[in-house]
Amino acid sequence: MTRKQHFIIILILGSLATISPFSIDMYLPGFPAIAEDLNTSIAQVQLSLTSYLVGISAGQLLYGPLLDRYGRKTPLYAGLVVYLLASLACAFTTSVDSLIAMRFLQAVGGCAGMVAAQALVRDLFPVNKTAQVFSLITLVIAVSPMIAPTVGGYVTAAFGWHVVFLILAAITALILVAIHFALPEGKQPDTTMSLRPKPVLQNFLAVLKQPQFLVYALVGGIATAAPFAYIAGSADVFMNLYHVSEQVYGWIFAFLAFAMIGTTQLNHFLLKRFTSQQIINFTLFYQTAVGLLLVIGTWYGWFGMYSLILLMFVFLTGQGLTNPNATALSLAPFSKHAGSASALMGSFRMAMGGLVSAAVSIFHNNTAMPMISVMMACALGGLVILLVSKRNVRYKASQLQVEEDTSVVV
Repeated sequence: MTRKQHFIIILILGSLATISPFSIDMYLPGFPAIAEDLNTSIAQVQLSLTSYLVGISAGQLLYGPLLDRYGRKTPLYAGLVVYLLASLACAFTTSVDSLIAMRFLQAVGGCAGMVAAQALVRDLFPVNKTAQVFSLITLVIAVSPMIAPTVGGYVTAAFGWHVVFLILAAITALILVAIHFALPEGKQPDTTMSLRPKPVLQNFLAVLKQPQFLVYALVGGIATAAPFAYIAGSADVFMNLYHVSEQVYGWIFAFLAFAMIGTTQLNHFLLKRFTSQQIINFTLFYQTAVGLLLVIGTWYGWFGMYSLILLMFVFLTGQGLTNPNATALSLAPFSKHAGSASALMGSFRMAMGGLVSAAVSIFHNNTAMPMISVMMACALGGLVILLVSKRNVRYKASQLQVEEDTSVVV
């Protein structure tokens, strides 16, 4: 593989992985406008985010077996077409209930990109390089929250929130063209892979029996759900509590998204000196400490808007370290069942994202406390699981010591 091909493949895989971040972030500045236009509350509009995350969680379980059975591209094409059509339906919806339903279908289609991107990394790159590749893809993903809400804020202010979904449909059409002409096939279809419920469940069970997968899927899923609490609550906190405009909110969101970009690249260099386990240990400790400070300070009213933004920036830097390392450690033990493993891991992460976004909506009280407290709880939960389980798992997935096999890690 030439350097040019390497770059193009990572760019396409990163674009596939950004479909959902764009779908989540780009319409956030439009929450007040959507609520007003559809004669509903912001809390109800927030449920369209929850339905999207639930759709991703369910859809990934569907695509895992399909990607193993039919290869990577065919299910990917089908999913992205569903996403494109659902995006058009969101653009022309006239009720919040319809928006919630269409966002679910949009997610079911779009999550094909997330699962396929992770599985293709495992297909196309050596196992001892996957953490670095995931870091580069995470960089592409991290750029999208800088762009999406800023563009969404200006588009909403100038043309209305409906146009946001038309733009998402157009972006997906371009990605489909790039996949057709420039993305390798990856793993070939496995005709021995049955899609009947029992064999599919057995494949998932084989994945879950890997202790290393189970530990890091749980740690990564819970810890990386923290940004979803921020995503669910930030529009209300900054636009209603601090009264910023759609455009200013987009720039605040972009600034906080930048927190992840530097650390994704820092992770690339840290892996030359430290193992993925060591990096995650340190990251969850400092995120928990910063999260506790945020909760205490918010409770006692210590923070204004700028100090809140600064501490949230520090907290969110941890996502650029936790996400790629947890992903690499989760998928490292697998070759044959990489698609199913990607699906299970991604499904759990999005399910946690749906739960935390729903929690922010349920506990909505016109303060920053629901958002902040749920963020802290995610970091603390990941840390507790890691500390409890690390003595029971002997890791084979250090940066340069991964073995490509399907044996149980004990």
